[in-house]
Amino acid sequence: MKTLCIALMLLMSLPCGAALAKGAPTFTDAYVHDPSIIKADDGHYYIYGSHMAAAKSEDLMHWEMISSDAKDGCTLVDDAQNQMQEALSWAQTDTFWAPDVQQLKDGRYYMYYCTCEGSSPLSAMGLAIADDPQGPFVDQGIFLRSGMQGMSEDGIPYDATVHPNVIDAHVFYDNQGALWMVYGSYSGGIFILQMDDETGLPLPDQGYGKKLLGKNHSRIEGPYILYAPDTDYYYLFLSFGGLDASGGYNIRVCRSKSPDGPYLDANGQDMVDCGGADGTYFDDKAIEPYGTKLMGGFRFMPLSGFEALPEQAYKSPGHNSALYDPDTGRYFLIMHTRFSQMGDDHRVRVHPFWFDDAGWPLVSPLRYGGDAPSTGDPLSGDWRLLLHERDINTFQHRSSAVQFLKDGQITGELVGSWDEQGSITIDGESYQGVFERGYDREQQAWVWTISMLSQSGEALWGIRG
Repeated sequence: MKTLCIALMLLMSLPCGAALAKGAPTFTDAYVHDPSIIKADDGHYYIYGSHMAAAKSEDLMHWEMISSDAKDGCTLVDDAQNQMQEALSWAQTDTFWAPDVQQLKDGRYYMYYCTCEGSSPLSAMGLAIADDPQGPFVDQGIFLRSGMQGMSEDGIPYDATVHPNVIDAHVFYDNQGALWMVYGSYSGGIFILQMDDETGLPLPDQGYGKKLLGKNHSRIEGPYILYAPDTDYYYLFLSFGGLDASGGYNIRVCRSKSPDGPYLDANGQDMVDCGGADGTYFDDKAIEPYGTKLMGGFRFMPLSGFEALPEQAYKSPGHNSALYDPDTGRYFLIMHTRFSQMGDDHRVRVHPFWFDDAGWPLVSPLRYGGDAPSTGDPLSGDWRLLLHERDINTFQHRSSAVQFLKDGQITGELVGSWDEQGSITIDGESYQGVFERGYDREQQAWVWTISMLSQSGEALWGIRG
């Protein structure tokens, strides 16, 4: 009985034994690592991830798995192990890593898949095409390789400290209709290539393309670029740290007026300077100062009398994609994450985000739950505030209990001031952003939340109650 109760709790995202509150959103989880999202012609949202896992949804809350392990549960590609044997053989593996699927101007769906040996940058990137977002995708072969002994795609000997590991692709159109592919992981960093939207392949004579950031095996991967018409910026999302539950995965962003950079963070630092020193491996201290950190591992400490939900406390959230929905004008961050007390078990999470006055993303601390009801609840009262700081945090940052007084003061475990226009000062540091509504599954209620950034790009979150 206990096992059944826990399983139902995770499925419905409710405390065990609790009834569903009136007007409460429900969720169905997806188990897709490294989710890359599209909105297809059939009106569904699709996410594609490692191991050829995929899921679809009509509302970003209820997900239906449509494909799983590429060895025995894949429906996206017929007999992927044989059809894509060239890429698997090159990388000396039987596993597919993070793919990206995009619909190009011919109406077909193009899958950019990758294979990697794992302990080295011996990797291949290939292309497969389908008429339907659910496949079947037909392999077109490899178009990019890394980790070789001898000449690289750049026409010089391959050097893993300066050349990319050719995985983690994201293909996108810029606001002028040109096609690009950003990609890369660890090794020599993150690169971008101009693409031919007639073939879906890189334009000739680019080698590995233009370097955007990273070097000397810095723990940076999962690049994803989103153009935001509201700000006229291209936002490059990145994951810093390691992907396992104790690895410190965290999501950062930088931006540019051009799809191929230069990309700057909130401190005005050019991200091309972000990378480890010569001769280093996984030098986290060298890269921590770069990028506007949107979120890392966190835990909002439960209120007295409420049951904590382990799956609402994130560990190593990362490898995100992002979505602008022109039909609604909304923006969403889509990621996988691990959770407290759940080991390396992972699920997809979708969080809405907005922009501050300076044009930087402000991510909700709570999972997207649909449209919030109108409310007359005051902003003053008991809050839990959480500072994400700038570190690659292998531990979860925890919230502090405070009170927002009606006179604009903040008292409790943190001290400062606040106003209803979206400004908070904590220990002399000023944060600007938004108060928005979100559904807190622990309180089983729609509550006020805080999403703010300091001028130096440090995130502050809050949940009322």
